[in-house]
Parts: sequence; C-alpha cells; structure tokens
Amino acid sequence: MVHQTIQSIIESIEKPAIFITLDYSIEAVNQAYRDTYSKPVILGKSKCHEVSHNSTKPCDQSGEQCPLSSCKETGKNSSVLHIHQTENGDEYCNILMKPVKDNDGITIGFLEVLEKVDYASSSSSDKKLIGKSQPFQKLIKMITRSANSDISILLQGETGTGKELAALSIHQASKRANKPFVEVECTGLNESLFESELFGHEKGAFTGASTSKKGLVCMANGGTLFLDEIGDIPLNLQVKLLRLLETGHYRRVGSTEKQKANFRLICASHKNIEKMVQQGEFREDLYYRIDAFPIHLPTLKERKSDIPLLAEHLLLKSEFPTKRFTIEALNALALYHYPGNVRELKNIVHRSALLSDDESITIEQLPEKIISLSKIDNSSTNLESNEKKYITDLLNQYGNQPKIIAENLEISVRTLYRKLKKHELTIQSFKK
Repeated sequence: MVHQTIQSIIESIEKPAIFITLDYSIEAVNQAYRDTYSKPVILGKSKCHEVSHNSTKPCDQSGEQCPLSSCKETGKNSSVLHIHQTENGDEYCNILMKPVKDNDGITIGFLEVLEKVDYASSSSSDKKLIGKSQPFQKLIKMITRSANSDISILLQGETGTGKELAALSIHQASKRANKPFVEVECTGLNESLFESELFGHEKGAFTGASTSKKGLVCMANGGTLFLDEIGDIPLNLQVKLLRLLETGHYRRVGSTEKQKANFRLICASHKNIEKMVQQGEFREDLYYRIDAFPIHLPTLKERKSDIPLLAEHLLLKSEFPTKRFTIEALNALALYHYPGNVRELKNIVHRSALLSDDESITIEQLPEKIISLSKIDNSSTNLESNEKKYITDLLNQYGNQPKIIAENLEISVRTLYRKLKKHELTIQSFKK
C-alpha cells in the first residue's frame, strides 16, 4: 500500500523521479526517468547507480558524493551535482534526495528527483558552459542555486572567464527564461547616454531626439537585465541606478510619467568591487544592492584539468574542425597559466591550427612560451612518472583523505580513483 502511494506521487512529478530503498534498489519510477536513460529499469532489481552511471558500485564507493549516503547520515534532504550517462550521452544533473518515512518515523527509502542542467556540459557543446573540474562544478552548483530566485547576482572574475555566458546561463535556467535577456555594456557610458540607453527618452527630449525610444530597462520587462562591467559606472551615475533599484520605478528622459520596472538584475565586473568601495570609488549602498548573491568565476589556472577539453571544443568550433591535437600537445597546453583565460586559449588554438600542415597539431605548432614549459616539465622524467610521484607524495601527506588529495590535483574524486588504478596505487595503503 505504501509503494502504491509512492508510485502515484512519483507519476505526478514532471521531472524524472524514482523511489529507492536503503540498498539502492529502484522500487518505483516515472516515465520521465525511463525516457532519460538508455538502460532499462527493472523494479526491485535495478540499482540507481547502474542506471545513471552504468556502475556496479554506489557513487560514494566510486569516489563521488552520494546523496543517498548523505541522507542516511543526516536524515535530511541532500542535493548533489552529478554527470549521468543518459540517452543523449553524458549530461550534468542536479539530484535532490529526500528521505521517506513511515507512520512510525522509520526511513523506508528515498525519493530522488532529477533536474537536468541544460546550460552546462562535460563535452563540446554550443552556447554552454563547458568543464569537469571541481572549481567548474562549484560554479554550476552556485548558478543552479541562484537561478530560480530573483535575488541580485554579482559575477566577479578575470577578463575572459565567461561572465556573459554565465549570466545568460542563469537567465536560461530561471523562471524568466522565456522573457528577454538584455545586456548593458557599462564601459564608456556618459551621463546623457546612460539615462537615454537605460531609461529611454521622449521625442524632443534633447537635440537629435527626433523620435521616442524605449530604454533597456523597458526592453528587459519580465526578463533579466545584465549590467556588464558595472565597476566602470562613474560615481555620479551610480546614484541613478541605485534609485531605480530602490524604488522599482524610472522616468524616460523628457517625461514626468513614472514607469514600473520588472526585471531580474545580474551584474558583472573583472574589478574587485568591495575594494573599490573601500577606496571610495563605488557606492557602498549600491554595492550591497547588487551583491546579494556573489558568484566567483574561476580562472583557467584554477581549472587546469578543463584545458584539454576546452582546447578540443574551441578547435571543433573553429574553421579547422577536422584537425586534432596530439596527446602531447594537449598535455603541454594544460601547463600554461593563461592570464587571458578562455579568450587567450581560443587565440592559441586558432594560431596552432593555422600553423599545422596536416590534421594533427603537435607541440611544435604551439607558442614558444608553452613549448618552453613543456621542456621544463619533461626535463627530468616523463609526465606519467611525475604524476605518479606527485600523487604518492600527496598520499603520504594526507593519507586516507581522497577529497583533499583530489582538490590538490584539481580533479574530481572519481578521476583520482581512476588515476590510482592506473598507477597501481591504493589509498588504503597510506592510512595515517
């Protein structure tokens, strides 16, 4: 009777959903879940990790955070970001796990609801954030958390880290996705341009205003207003933006009629806005208005393990889509620190492809600054030996703490276990 009730509940959920027991067995499933995976679900026999990961072991035994394990420990809801093997290939999914209890308060199983993360990918894909590294996945979690709220977001990161794409991803994942996404480039706006562009103007409001014009705030009605490089707005104009955010109203230039604003605000800057406040270069009251939910965008230096994936993606989307980097070239690309981030990587990829006379792009076609780093890295021994030695050193230092070791390597815990297997190392041998 309990399971009939649960099955009815699961069938009423639009998103893919299952009910699983303490031993990971799927006891109830809706059609949306069946349609998501190529592996068939056999009630009472199929395990959740077998269907979603094609794995014989639960996630926490394969080096990945398991929401069911977390629910067991805390008795509370748990959510994690996973890469699942779906009908359409590997896809990012946000998993929400909820304990289900009987009338006596005893946990009889868990409800798992899956939310596909359409704006991110672990492989080459158009107009999506791409990566697998831990810093990248942390970014995806922050975007997912913030998307369904109207809270103001401040994206901060170096030039070339993808702030505009992150802002668009937040919009696409939000309840305002079907409404406009309007970008305002704040750099270089003077006072007259600022008000006219942002609020619009009436016919005859100033010399040259031969027709009335809608402002970007009006164009963003119901959707998202993205203020890029907000740190470049002069102090004297910041008060006009603050007034808009505080009152929710504005006037077109040349008009006395108030207009109501309806938008979700996302701001971005490569500058340290908090430091600008301390130096008197940015209004403190405006800063607290826009910084309700700050999100840090990691640099390529912070997500080195993503560089080969991004390089291959950028090459595939270039004018040389049939060319490929050699393994040695990809390893060499991952050694560089990229002060210009993804924009610099894109330039290097295109330049290297242009210099290649055939379908393979080798180390010789890479910039000298990268070739030099590769020579230094290989001067004493090969890359595989260096990797094994580095992992062994971390095992000796941290013992049986896979999460800390993986963070030092800038890889996922799952990838760490694969590397341990490759180098014939076992984490249990280094317990402290």
